[in-house]
Amino acid sequence: MSTGSAAGLPFRPIAREERQMTEMRTFDLGPQARIVARIAEAVPDSALADRTPCPAYTVGDLLGHLTGLAVAFRDAARKDLGPTTDTDPGSAVPALPAHWREELPAVLGELAEAWTDPAAWTGMTRAGGVDLPGDIAGAVAADELVVHGWDLARATGQDYAPDPAALTASHAFLLAAAEEDDRGGGIFGPVVPVPDDAPLLDRAVGLSGRDPGWKPPTSP
Repeated sequence: MSTGSAAGLPFRPIAREERQMTEMRTFDLGPQARIVARIAEAVPDSALADRTPCPAYTVGDLLGHLTGLAVAFRDAARKDLGPTTDTDPGSAVPALPAHWREELPAVLGELAEAWTDPAAWTGMTRAGGVDLPGDIAGAVAADELVVHGWDLARATGQDYAPDPAALTASHAFLLAAAEEDDRGGGIFGPVVPVPDDAPLLDRAVGLSGRDPGWKPPTSP
């Protein structure tokens, strides 16, 4: 979630257009959290130093980032404001926890459970050091899981089919953000043009500043 980085989400004031497109559209984050957990489970230790679509992150860095953002958005849903919600998880290259294979699926499950509480979607909360409405935070959480799930799957050669509800929320959020930005840039980086009739996932990936056709570099 670092400002101006392809590795995460830069928080900024929520524009009126974004608010209108995401307002009170609640949904279950559980399916997408479980998809990300399954992809992470299949990552071999030998891939941790491999590159990802996020230029600043290796696979290990991305797994560390996912762990941190899951904790942050779990606590944002609980309105448990403090160090985990005050600090941008993307402000520095994240450290991969020693026991990440146990910790990441656990915190992803806790995130999903926290967002089943209707109170999580109402009122104000905080994530990345920025105060924002609960329903917007839920949409951001979905976007993080969808886009970084794609990053991880693509970097490790896995098939990827995100949860339809989470993908719809992610695309709506990214589209509103890109349309609001006078510079035409996405919140992860400059928008990568994608045909209007492309699959919704490809369009979301392009709006996030990624090339849907990205592939891991081949060894010389």
